[in-house]
Amino acid sequence: MSRRVARRAEARSAPVRARAEAPLVWTFNGTFPTCLCDMEDTLRRAIVQIGDVSRIALLIELSLPALRARAAAGDAIQPAWGRFLAALTSRYGLPAAPRVRHLRTAGPLATLVIAYLD
Repeated sequence: MSRRVARRAEARSAPVRARAEAPLVWTFNGTFPTCLCDMEDTLRRAIVQIGDVSRIALLIELSLPALRARAAAGDAIQPAWGRFLAALTSRYGLPAAPRVRHLRTAGPLATLVIAYLD
């Protein structure tokens, strides 16, 4: 068997890999409870758009300077944050809890990033 024929046979028998699509990204700025409600609503809509929750990975970026400013303005962080995380893991059947990254830079209060496999 020639090398060319052998490569074609390998290509045909190779498993089909899922292709990662470009991530979906949204930013949220406002009061902390409003941002949490908006993020949950956005996640719900994205799951409907993607169609399969088992294929997604979720990242939430929180700007610590923006969060500090919201707390200084009187926004309560807890228990809203705890309820938000519990809702994400129990209501939507995510394969894993969302990863939360705390940013030390100023910017929008929260950024929601959803990566998924096509």
